[in-house]
Amino acid sequence: MKQTPAHDIVNAELLSLVPLAARRIVEVGCMQGALARVVRQRSPSTDYVGIDIDPDYAQVAAAHCTEAFSCDIEKIEPARWDGLFPSDCWIFGDCLEHLRDPWLLLRRIRTAIDADGTLLVCVPNAQHWSVQWRLASGNFRYEDSGLLDRTHIRWFTRITLLEMFQNAGWRIEQGLTRNLAPVPQQEGILQAIRGFAVAGGFDPEQAAADALPFQYVFKLRPA
Repeated sequence: MKQTPAHDIVNAELLSLVPLAARRIVEVGCMQGALARVVRQRSPSTDYVGIDIDPDYAQVAAAHCTEAFSCDIEKIEPARWDGLFPSDCWIFGDCLEHLRDPWLLLRRIRTAIDADGTLLVCVPNAQHWSVQWRLASGNFRYEDSGLLDRTHIRWFTRITLLEMFQNAGWRIEQGLTRNLAPVPQQEGILQAIRGFAVAGGFDPEQAAADALPFQYVFKLRPA
């Protein structure tokens, strides 16, 4: 089963955080190299390594990367892992949620990345209002893509993302959100979420704010 359907869309928020002077980038979950293509057009001297668990995707991505190969990053051979360093920028665009132990992987990268290194991540928000609505209605069904992608095995909220980064030895330098266009039923559901927060004894406005982002995008540095 493909991790997610292939597409040629560049995550603009993630791209905006890629350091222009990056020396060597490692992108895990590079798919067909859409981000690599744009980054290397902008910074031709950047060494770009693309990794994807799907060999067909990695083969296409090779045209846009200095090097591209297919592997399960959590089962990568020690010699190949060591070959990913030195590197000063690691990118996980919609990838961490597909991993068995992203906490361990982020700690491993933290111990090996260059001292001035950057970690860029984009992660779906499990607290999005549409997910809460599906849970409340009982219609929590996996789909081929999106927040309920059937290949997601980890789920994160803003709070649990921050905890993971801190515990893995990273500090946030910049954070962005990606929001979907409002739909008619959204405000009513957000109001219900506020009510649920009041009943649960936590901040209703924070609960509503945390239910809006579709994805979180972070730029992190070694702590």
